[in-house]
Amino acid sequence: MSTDQTKTTHFGFQTVNEEAKAGMVHGVFSRVASKYDIMNDLMSMGIHRIWKNAMMDWLAPRPEQKLLDVAGGTGDIAFRFLKRAKGSTATVCDMTESMLIEGQKRADAENMASRLNWVVGDAMDLPFESNSFDVYTISFGIRNVTRIPDALKEAYRVLKPGGRLMVLEFSQIPNDLMQAVYDAYSFNVIPVMGQVVANDRDSYQYLVESIRKFPNQELFASMIREAGFNQVKYRNLSMGIAALHSGWKV
Repeated sequence: MSTDQTKTTHFGFQTVNEEAKAGMVHGVFSRVASKYDIMNDLMSMGIHRIWKNAMMDWLAPRPEQKLLDVAGGTGDIAFRFLKRAKGSTATVCDMTESMLIEGQKRADAENMASRLNWVVGDAMDLPFESNSFDVYTISFGIRNVTRIPDALKEAYRVLKPGGRLMVLEFSQIPNDLMQAVYDAYSFNVIPVMGQVVANDRDSYQYLVESIRKFPNQELFASMIREAGFNQVKYRNLSMGIAALHSGWKV
């Protein structure tokens, strides 16, 4: 008698059942939510702010646009978008409610409350109608999704024709020596920092490992094309430590 094989995926360097990953990722971000913003500053020495501003520069938000920011957590991308586009609105969608709660506590959230929505939802099964948004962004979140192609297909579905996808994610440095230096920092410093600042070494060990499991720039660009997007391009940031990917629903 044959039985269906259970589908597996990665959780950092561990192999886990697909149905278990979402809960494990949810646990990570629930634990780190209160220290998430300060840890981002410490881990990247503030450079993540430069990357996010570069994202906005390439995105060039326009007045009256509707943004969906998936895995938007504490609102960093949504706040930047709303500041640059008069009359625009933003929906921040995240599977971890505690991250959204931290975002709503921020001063920017209070100042922009009438233009912001906060929604608990799954990137692979978004709770929005098709053809609803002008822009879809996901920043340092897509590598945590169990099935990345499903998330990209959902991004395509909810965007209006002419809408734009932009992804900011950690990537791979195309220089072996520089990658080795970066790996040494990541694996030896970041988990210790997580223990000291957030009292949670394991979550930051996972976050470091998840970066190494994410597809490189060319492979991820091909995944975006396979989801239906056109004019797919990417730009390396900080020598490829992070990368921006852009695509259009034509």
